[in-house]
Amino acid sequence: MEKLTEQFDQFIERLGNSTSFHERLSQLKSVYPFSQYEYIISTLLAEKKLSFDEYLQLRDEYIDRNLFLYIFEITAPRGFGDTWALGHLRGIEPRLERPNKNIDATYRGEYDLYLNWKDARKCQHYIKIEVKASRANDRERGDAPLYIKALASGSDRPFLMNFQQMKPTCCDVFLWIAVYRDAIRYWVLDANAVRTHKDFIPQHRNETTAMRKKAYRKEDIFEGQIMMTEKNIHGFNEYRAAGTELRKAVIKRFKARHSIR
Repeated sequence: MEKLTEQFDQFIERLGNSTSFHERLSQLKSVYPFSQYEYIISTLLAEKKLSFDEYLQLRDEYIDRNLFLYIFEITAPRGFGDTWALGHLRGIEPRLERPNKNIDATYRGEYDLYLNWKDARKCQHYIKIEVKASRANDRERGDAPLYIKALASGSDRPFLMNFQQMKPTCCDVFLWIAVYRDAIRYWVLDANAVRTHKDFIPQHRNETTAMRKKAYRKEDIFEGQIMMTEKNIHGFNEYRAAGTELRKAVIKRFKARHSIR
């Protein structure tokens, strides 16, 4: 939004009475769908200070910068994690399938997707995948709505993404999704890489946590989390995967975990 405001300020200067125009804007009452931006655009077009081609370019650039902003408006955790994230992954890689008891008699909802894969010896493998999704939020904007805190992928602002409720003993591979206002990124990690990672910490804390006399062991954590910030994100670069390469990345991590050639 800062970029759009900066662009509008440049166009408003063309009016020749920018000071009085800004004063009118400050007193403008907005009710959906009539907004401050609609008023600026209509005025500039009416005064012929903004051509229609310039308007289209302005519009296209804004959409490109905010292509995934709508995802930050999904407020229900299950709506974001279960509905959007799983649907998104299956949309770009249909061979990732939803598990059920007909496929896995022991299934109790402890992982999200699976992949059937045959190795070079024609052995069938059922790869259990746990999906975790998070949104890149400006952590200095406190209680502002998510769509206000949403960051672009190239931003240098401090951010926080929390990949939580991870259970390494319940899956073979983790697939992380990070949503930015202009991009979506993916990481694929085998369960052991998560379980032994220096930033993997217990998910739940209670009164016994404060009474602990010795540090917890990573292998004792059943459910934990990893908080990704600008300080540690580059440490996960080896696990980055393109959306078109997710199946290949899942197989690669599964093979590494089970020493399959």
